[in-house]
Amino acid sequence: MASQPDTSTARVTVALAVYNGARHLQRQLDSLAAQTVAAVDVWASDDGSSDGSRAILQDNAARWSKGAFTVVDGPRCGFAENFRSMITDPRVGGDHVAFCDQDDVWEPDKLARALAYLATRPAGRPALHCSRTLLIDEEDRPIGHSTPFARPPSFRNALVQSIAGANTMVMNRPAWELLRTACARTGFVSHDWWAYMIVSGAGGDVFYAQDPDTRYRQHKGNSIGENTSLGARLSRVRRVMAGRFREWNTRNLAGLASCADLLTPEARAVVERYAAARHGPPHRRVAALGRSGVYRQTRGGQAGLYVAALLNRL
Repeated sequence: MASQPDTSTARVTVALAVYNGARHLQRQLDSLAAQTVAAVDVWASDDGSSDGSRAILQDNAARWSKGAFTVVDGPRCGFAENFRSMITDPRVGGDHVAFCDQDDVWEPDKLARALAYLATRPAGRPALHCSRTLLIDEEDRPIGHSTPFARPPSFRNALVQSIAGANTMVMNRPAWELLRTACARTGFVSHDWWAYMIVSGAGGDVFYAQDPDTRYRQHKGNSIGENTSLGARLSRVRRVMAGRFREWNTRNLAGLASCADLLTPEARAVVERYAAARHGPPHRRVAALGRSGVYRQTRGGQAGLYVAALLNRL
């Protein structure tokens, strides 16, 4: 049996976005402190909290023993821009970077698992590790799992679907620097979807682990919640019919156009074919969608993609 890479001396920077998360924030910070990786630097961007979150961050910073703990002011433009402010900040980075939400709970070996995979990737190649999640309620009780996806991660999938939450994502330095370059040029719909697109589109490696390493808290304050229930599926259908999915695609394609030089020739060709599926008569849109090779992870999702093409909702 092949030996596992040694991650005991690895250093990880955790990019933590905070906004009025006092109720669950300490639980998340405790799970960061319990990571089996020895060196964990925390960069916490507080987006104007008024509930005591800032005091919790400062208290933890004063007694943090795993590395540096930095608290800064966020841009106060919503969660997406809060994360983007950290991605584009040249002070944030390192050999490995992990996104972190304020109200989840990390399994103790979350970072070690990700780093073991990243250590196997060729030097200089962007690589990103993500996973399924265990869903928990406001009292930390398990209530289910996120959808298991079996098809391989790829740019053809990333173009039409975000398969993992950013709260599960850990990336190496080349991936982080690539993402920083892309985010300096454009905003995004969501940082997890954008990270998946950019890393895979640039020819990097994306690994989706079936074993959950993050306990994803579900509550009414979620910016983005779970997507496995019937209600969540119906909500996605309503968004497609209302044109929200088309709006997101428009923003994503505009962002990718500004980053075209970062993409592989193959990825640029996929973007061109997919863009063609958004214009013209129905039969041409469907044909162009087929030629693009893009796919969603489930049969129902793939069927929905073709329905959206027919209805001009891509």
